[in-house]
Amino acid sequence: MTSPSPQPIKIVPSKKSAALEGQEGSLYESRKKIYVRAISGVFTNWRWILVWVTQILYYGLPWLQWNDRQAVLFHLVERKFYIFGWVFWPQDVFFLAILLIISAYALFFFTAIAGRLWCGYACPQTVYTEIFMWIEEKIEGDRNKRMKLDKAPMSGRKFGIKAAKHAVWAAVALWTGFTFVAYFTPLKELLASFVPFSFGGWEIFWILFYGAFTYFFAGIMREQVCKYMCPYARFQGVMFDPDTLVITYDEERGEPRGARKKGVEPASVGKGDCVDCGICVQVCPTGIDIRDGLQYECIGCAACIDACDQVMDKMDYPRGLIRYSTENAIKKHWGGKEIVGHVMRPRTLIYGGILAAVCLAFVWGLATREPLRLDIIRDRTTLSREVAGGFIENVYQLQIMNMTEAPRSFSVTVDGLEGIRFADFDGQVEVPPASMQALTLQVQVPVDTGEPGSSNVIHFELKANDDASVAVREASTFLLPR
Repeated sequence: MTSPSPQPIKIVPSKKSAALEGQEGSLYESRKKIYVRAISGVFTNWRWILVWVTQILYYGLPWLQWNDRQAVLFHLVERKFYIFGWVFWPQDVFFLAILLIISAYALFFFTAIAGRLWCGYACPQTVYTEIFMWIEEKIEGDRNKRMKLDKAPMSGRKFGIKAAKHAVWAAVALWTGFTFVAYFTPLKELLASFVPFSFGGWEIFWILFYGAFTYFFAGIMREQVCKYMCPYARFQGVMFDPDTLVITYDEERGEPRGARKKGVEPASVGKGDCVDCGICVQVCPTGIDIRDGLQYECIGCAACIDACDQVMDKMDYPRGLIRYSTENAIKKHWGGKEIVGHVMRPRTLIYGGILAAVCLAFVWGLATREPLRLDIIRDRTTLSREVAGGFIENVYQLQIMNMTEAPRSFSVTVDGLEGIRFADFDGQVEVPPASMQALTLQVQVPVDTGEPGSSNVIHFELKANDDASVAVREASTFLLPR
């Protein structure tokens, strides 16, 4: 018997593939503008609280003064970071490393507990998108008015409204860029250059660069940044588990969805609690439907929760059709106590313990940070030489860093070899506030002191005259000719 010839397999194109037919070579999905509907509620209020807090800090810190200087200034020219009463030098990069570790573990900890809290409430992209959407709503109107305006043909009125919106966006973006530069160049210098517009090349570049990114990311691209450019959206899945609190649609309670009159019991019409109003989609800044399940585009802003709760209130249904819950809680119908008990699981406890330990180490490091630092460099041009009076001389370069914001006088002493002394130096040095003083010292010992070679260890001690507890002791070597 001959085997039957294989029949060709028919592939039925999906609606999406059919819609994309004829778009060969397209590497990305064409964008459809999202008209976000304004909403109010608990989570929206919290989001706006974070907007106000972060922006008051961001825009306000450069204006604060401390000890007759800018309170927060990352002065790259002077290579010093001023943060209120602290002055950090390049040698303090250790603290920056700890801050990065704290940020990483905070991200792991909060994501393991409740998903994308950073994205939904405090991420600069979310914050500035909220600000720009608020400006858009105040100028163009609510969602329906904006849609109607965009569909209308160009006219003088439409052009004026659009121009006003983009002008305000540009002003906010440029001021954001100006504030960013004020963290690295003293604000007084920037303000003095503002009226004659005599900024330096780098100041102009960064004001325009940062301002342009703010304008395009928050005003034009918006959800595209979260969906396609932000790496966190892609790897967040590996940081979630079935006990992570995420924004969840209760499908068992909500389906089958459908419209009905107010006050009608869902069971009486064979439907679930979801009235299929679509408001949860209209308020979503990334335009997704949370009823389709957890999606990487969801930034965790909880706008859909506020929207759904308002609809449930109008229908006299219980709130929580869309809520913060976990995968296990939905499946096993857990209550609040069981959810909290599983949220505080070994994974989050380990993250939290490490985060607390690193934070304590950071605080301890700041509290015990020495206000004085001494670096010793041997003069390599003249390693060792014999001078008049029967002495051997070595030359050292001392770098004294006064890390406080008050001028200080110090006593410098040296020991370690019999008869060791300074040549032409009385042992006193004045160091200005928050600055480094270079000091060249000729150190001499009698010819018959010590062993030939570089095995002789000496110590320089630097001590503040006004406070004996402020002292530092560093070792070096004294070279004797063979």
